Amino acid sequence: MAGSIRLLIVDDEVKFLDSIAKRLELRGLEVTKATNGKDAVEFARKQKFDLALLDLKMPGMEGSEVLKILKEEHKFIEIIILTGHGSLESAVECTKLGAYGYLPKPYEFDALLDILKEAYEVRLKKKFESDQTRLQKIMDAATGSSALGILRAMKELDDDEK
Repeated sequence: MAGSIRLLIVDDEVKFLDSIAKRLELRGLEVTKATNGKDAVEFARKQKFDLALLDLKMPGMEGSEVLKILKEEHKFIEIIILTGHGSLESAVECTKLGAYGYLPKPYEFDALLDILKEAYEVRLKKKFESDQTRLQKIMDAATGSSALGILRAMKELDDDEK
């Protein structure tokens, strides 16, 4: 999994966070670490991430709350929950909130890499489909509008992306 996949990892266990981040950086991912939900949300507001890996149980803002905020504010981010406090109930809740995947700790590193790869592919597909729809709307506006009409249509599309 080489390339510059931008990954946000959020976990309040600093040793675990540092360890997993280092292992993923060695695989070519661009990793940003946060030790709490508040910092994670702030980092995501300042830069774009392709994927997020969230711990579920953290002091302050829990992973499910971070998940909800990230999905509301970032159209194409895919999120995987990685938790030592998993349950069927929390897995269902996180899935309903938009989590791509849910892994219990301890985890197998290869399984984590697989789910990150799958989530990134899903993200790319959603982004591509959105870009295709956007391009088609621009083409439709271009064929039947004046220059000013085209600009208005492009502004509407731009506003939709924000």
